[in-house]
Amino acid sequence: MARRKGKSRRRLKDWYQKYHSGQDFQDTEALRQRFTRRQVKLPPRELAAGTENLDDLPRKEGMVMGQFPGGMIVRIDTQELLCGIAGTFRAPAGATALAVGDLVTVAITRPEHLDGQRDIDKDRSDGVILERKPRQTALSRPRPRSGKRRDEYETETFEKVIAANMEVLPIVASTQQPPLRHGVIDRFLIIAERGELTPILVINKIDLGQPDEQVLADFESLGVDIILCSASTGEGLEELTKQLVGKRSVLAGASGVGKSTLINAMVPGADAATREVRAKDNRGRHTTSNAAIYDLPGGGIIVDTPGLRELGIRLEVTELPWYFPEFEQFAPQCKFRNCTHTHEPDCAVIEAIQGGQILQRRYDSYLNILQTLGDDTG
Repeated sequence: MARRKGKSRRRLKDWYQKYHSGQDFQDTEALRQRFTRRQVKLPPRELAAGTENLDDLPRKEGMVMGQFPGGMIVRIDTQELLCGIAGTFRAPAGATALAVGDLVTVAITRPEHLDGQRDIDKDRSDGVILERKPRQTALSRPRPRSGKRRDEYETETFEKVIAANMEVLPIVASTQQPPLRHGVIDRFLIIAERGELTPILVINKIDLGQPDEQVLADFESLGVDIILCSASTGEGLEELTKQLVGKRSVLAGASGVGKSTLINAMVPGADAATREVRAKDNRGRHTTSNAAIYDLPGGGIIVDTPGLRELGIRLEVTELPWYFPEFEQFAPQCKFRNCTHTHEPDCAVIEAIQGGQILQRRYDSYLNILQTLGDDTG
């Protein structure tokens, strides 16, 4: 491994010497492209950092549509601008600085680039993000703590916002490839309520198998709207589109349930990347790596999000029962005021479960989530 690194560095050094001496320019141009890490270069750091350079620039409001190395794509009116981030930009502590859907204030730095100049001049940005507005809603989750994705000595919980200022959360699931996971849906319902989003349960891939009627009845009893559809055959897509037109929606669900395929079916020309479910274990593969926004025909936007294999919930143990509304009528009758509904004597919730008034499946889901709250993992 050390030899390979050394060889690569020598090749890069040789290329720099040739490039700056003007030798073999045509041959080295291909190498230069290989070693260039990003297509878009931001303006000099002093422009972003120096407030005196930004004060005289015109300012406009826009929405974050995506990101690229070193900056964000911001839609202002009907144009999408490539924007750097001001050195004075400060995000609230403990939250993701910028996310898709955020409303931001931008200083327009190079207005001459707004008229079709992107393809011929990439050595610029169109503006600098100065601040973001307070979020009205948010689809978020704590940063995963498992595996290599978190320092084992780091204890602070960091809230990662996937999409901001959305209205509807279509929770996409499938009955097969991959199989429906009740616990994941239950967690998304909690996340929707915490983020003040309206949930809709979208059962995709019904061409491969119909969902169990009892499962549908269970979720309907919680007041959740359910849409059955197939992105492959088109069944149910008209009803789903009607529910989303004119609104700001963010798709969520496990990997492989067909979120990107639904996007392609509802939005002509979207060309969202898709992948097949892994045959060996029937689990989904990550396809979408970052949230991306699409315009729905007829109005409204829809955000495609990465499939989540870890879905942590940031809650206090005492808060969790409030997100299981079927507990509400029984909890006041528990012997202890701070009853966790797990082991306490004279627990009215446990008695309701034993009497069939609360679904055993939902209680099992409650216990599973309760067990993971200390780890922020799922």
